Amino acid sequence: MSIPFWCVFISALLIYVARMPVAKAMKEQGGYNNHLPRQQQAQLTGLGARAVAAHQNSFEAFILFAVGVLMAHTTQTAGWLIDALAIIFVITRIIYLLCYWGDLAWQRSLMWLVGLVCSLLLMMSPTFRTMLV
Repeated sequence: MSIPFWCVFISALLIYVARMPVAKAMKEQGGYNNHLPRQQQAQLTGLGARAVAAHQNSFEAFILFAVGVLMAHTTQTAGWLIDALAIIFVITRIIYLLCYWGDLAWQRSLMWLVGLVCSLLLMMSPTFRTMLV
């Protein structure tokens, strides 16, 4: 499997890693409400609320990233830049989660922006394919 595909796999896992603090926060509210979990999550504050938001944002970021990797792959755009963009995306998403959990707002936003740019460049990579080979 190629580096960008491994990065898609890791990014998919990060969606659920982002949610890990939510379980602890819900337990502190008297346990997991399996009948109305989203309603319970909407009442979370602090780290629990930030973890829910990070989880939701991870879905949004994953879609663009996966599409970018698939666009590069289907157009046979490969090379060091595609690999680097995929790796940078994963690294920024890990840092993003840590910043979100730690309530580091501007740092989180910076990591979000870098990840977004990586996804958009992956989507645009077929236009500059000849420079990458």
